[in-house]
Amino acid sequence: MSSGTESTGPTFYIPALGSGVERSRILKHGDTFAVFDLLGDLPGEPRAVEGVYHRDTRHLSFLRLRLDGRSPLLLSSHVQRNNARLNVDLTNPDYWEDGALVLPRDSVHLSRMKFLWENAVYEILTLRNFSDRPLQLVMDFEFKADFHDIFEVRGLRRGRRGEMEQSVEGPCRVWLRYKGLDRIRRFTRIDFAPAPAELGHDHARFVFVLEPGRRARVKMTVRCGYQESDDKPDLDVAVGLRRAQRARIVSSQRFPAVTTGDELFNEWLCRSTADLVMLATDTPHGPYPYAGIPWFSTVFGRDGLITALQVLWANPEYARGVLRFLAAHQAEGADPSRAAEPGKVLHEMRQGEMAHTGEIPFGAYYGSADATPLFVWLTAEYFRRTGDLATIRQLYPHVQRALQWFDTAVDPLGFLRYEGETQRGLRNQGWKDSEDAVFHASGELARGPIALCEVQGYLYAARLGAATVARALGDSELARLQEAKAAALQQHFETRFWLAERNTYALALDGEGRPCAVATSNAGHLLLTGICHPQRADAVRSLLLSPRFFSGWGIRTVAAGEARYNPMSYHNGSVWPHDNALIAMGLARRGDAKEFLEIFQALFDAAVHMELRRLPELYCGFTRRRDAGPTLYPVACSPQAWSAAVPWALLGSALGVEVDASRSTVVLRRPILPRFLEWVRIRDLGVLGGQLTLHLRRANRTVAVEVEDASPGLRVEVQPR
Repeated sequence: MSSGTESTGPTFYIPALGSGVERSRILKHGDTFAVFDLLGDLPGEPRAVEGVYHRDTRHLSFLRLRLDGRSPLLLSSHVQRNNARLNVDLTNPDYWEDGALVLPRDSVHLSRMKFLWENAVYEILTLRNFSDRPLQLVMDFEFKADFHDIFEVRGLRRGRRGEMEQSVEGPCRVWLRYKGLDRIRRFTRIDFAPAPAELGHDHARFVFVLEPGRRARVKMTVRCGYQESDDKPDLDVAVGLRRAQRARIVSSQRFPAVTTGDELFNEWLCRSTADLVMLATDTPHGPYPYAGIPWFSTVFGRDGLITALQVLWANPEYARGVLRFLAAHQAEGADPSRAAEPGKVLHEMRQGEMAHTGEIPFGAYYGSADATPLFVWLTAEYFRRTGDLATIRQLYPHVQRALQWFDTAVDPLGFLRYEGETQRGLRNQGWKDSEDAVFHASGELARGPIALCEVQGYLYAARLGAATVARALGDSELARLQEAKAAALQQHFETRFWLAERNTYALALDGEGRPCAVATSNAGHLLLTGICHPQRADAVRSLLLSPRFFSGWGIRTVAAGEARYNPMSYHNGSVWPHDNALIAMGLARRGDAKEFLEIFQALFDAAVHMELRRLPELYCGFTRRRDAGPTLYPVACSPQAWSAAVPWALLGSALGVEVDASRSTVVLRRPILPRFLEWVRIRDLGVLGGQLTLHLRRANRTVAVEVEDASPGLRVEVQPR
């Protein structure tokens, strides 16, 4: 992942100076998300991540609730299982005056309920007097908006900023405005009901006299927007909540309903589905899973493509939405400032002030070596899963343009390379894009142009996938050409990347053709692409499951003992769930059941230890210890789309779900279940315009499959081990 810089540090480094999100409360809808603390506040501390964000700008940076000038005590704080709303329960602390207790704690209950709908945060706060006497209660809201770009929040320092102003309009409304250097007027509008006793541009005060057992209620709305002409009237809170709940239900119906015999796995899958639904933003092209919160809540090409690939068997709508969006934003011409070249697929799209002014290059940035081959590969996989020729016809011109870009970008041996940018863009342009992620066995950083091993695997799968799509559309000449180029690439790849003395493939070739002779998880992605020679794939598999790589919580990104190995690093020894899922998918496709189940078990165990059963972007690569969970990484995004997709990827691979559209048949190829799953029921799996309900049960070393319901003409075929 890319982003965020300090003037004294590496480009796009995310400094771990503020609070993380591991115990935050997160809500998102569309292009707006909010990160609250456990009390439902925004502490406003220096370098803190908390805030209400809209289109890469923090529209509210500070929000504090006080009761009689004191901080309430936390009783409970949780986000609803479907991520639709946040519920916080608070109470008063002990009130002392002149050494005497005048009001015991737990006399007043405060309930905060928040939800997001479109570009507004709605909150209902309810107070109730549980004491035995009337109480006069003073409740204060303090608030502030800094209108910082997300890259400022992440640490980038700016020489100039725009102009801010605040105003109070009437008895119930406050405007916080910002005119940016991009000449866009952003606003935060805060409304209260009923009217507060006192209202200023940074606070609101309510005074209530409550009899015993009586309640008082305050509604607050925080709306974010651009020009004030974009301002919309607030919904009734009950109406807005119903719409938010209904939207979650409708979006979750893109996935089949899955239940299993293990409640913890059910919780993991439920959380993952809710997170994917929350992260997916509906665009004119279809749903697009934004990469992660807080740093990556926007379109990322690589992340969207991989997430869609992981859940493809269960929810092809994500693949369709991602492919159509990226096709619509495929680069038309050359623009070195954005790493754009004709036919290249988008890496990152930002909507904040710094992107608009050109302070960062990520307004529409194409500095990715892998998004374009992943785009072509996913197009073919989507077609195999759905048989959707109409969408494939729409995408085919974009596939052809991507193939043309391949031919201009590859070297004489057919390897796809990138020349790392060090001034404004990303130095490394694979999924491990931190500055020190590509290096030689000595620890020396590789110099470009760099050919990453997994990118060549993606390119191989893309060329074969393009051939499949071309044949379906009657373009046999292009199909033969791509197959020939794939065969040549495979041959050169085996010759130049294989490290016989290390039983793995090189991480990369540098600009001089020297292999980066480092044992990394990148080689594991090759198992899914099919580029490896079978015997060499066996060697890679064995190495990845050896103690140097396998921590007990998953496969490390870099093997222990390598020059830059550090289990606390971002890319050089940590464990990334999506990385493990792609490796596991490759193992399952090869029929390596034992190794596949080891990874499945490790990731499941890790999820069980995580708060909310939510796998974060990454965690540290320390070896598993008895009676201890995984060690967290301080600035990992959580939720993260491709981590949320992991249980779907693993379950689909375990069952070997494939679709043969030509025969209207769902094939379960060598299905297997881990030991913690006795049975799985998949209801209303959408296939070829119909639906399918399956019940699978583990029976010794096999899986018994019962078709409970299937649309007319839809067949199921089981290919046992």
